Amino acid sequence: MRFTIIIISFLLLHSFAKGQNSGKGWYSEHEKDGVIIQNSYNKGGPYTGPTKEGFNHSYLVYFSRIINETERPMEVKIAFSADSMAIPGSPTTFVKIFLPSDTMTMDKKDLFSYGVTRLASLDQPTSFQRTIKPKEDCLFYTIALFYQTKDVMYEDRGGNRVEYLFNGKNLIFNMLPQIDALECGEIIFDK
Repeated sequence: MRFTIIIISFLLLHSFAKGQNSGKGWYSEHEKDGVIIQNSYNKGGPYTGPTKEGFNHSYLVYFSRIINETERPMEVKIAFSADSMAIPGSPTTFVKIFLPSDTMTMDKKDLFSYGVTRLASLDQPTSFQRTIKPKEDCLFYTIALFYQTKDVMYEDRGGNRVEYLFNGKNLIFNMLPQIDALECGEIIFDK
């Protein structure tokens, strides 16, 4: 009897845990003309690297995957300045967006901060440029560094989800409500 209860408990817990995983694994996914952009959920924590300004630093790491299902190679270009952006409703809280040089691979998806290790050079403009061959994909990181200009704890810093979207051949970056439809790059197909 005791063994039966243990087995039933295990099966119920296993089935519940499997039900928590939707299988999708992506915060958002967008497709247009044979190009798919998948955007992850966030991971991160307190930022303890070198800082030049502010208080209460924290960071979030995201990764995105661009899949080329077409028959032509395509060039992906993304760039962000090192300028901080104010967070609506929190006048002392700011965010900076960076593209670290670490290489993302799917085997890192379960690691803390998706395996990003280079957080110390977050004060320069960053860019990303790749050619994606037909029927191949490309993964890359995006980091949001949050800080406050006054030492105020628990001020709302806004949303924690980011996504890249299409706007024609241009790429749009969203981190609502902080950033809404920021043009950040483009996808160009080779002729």
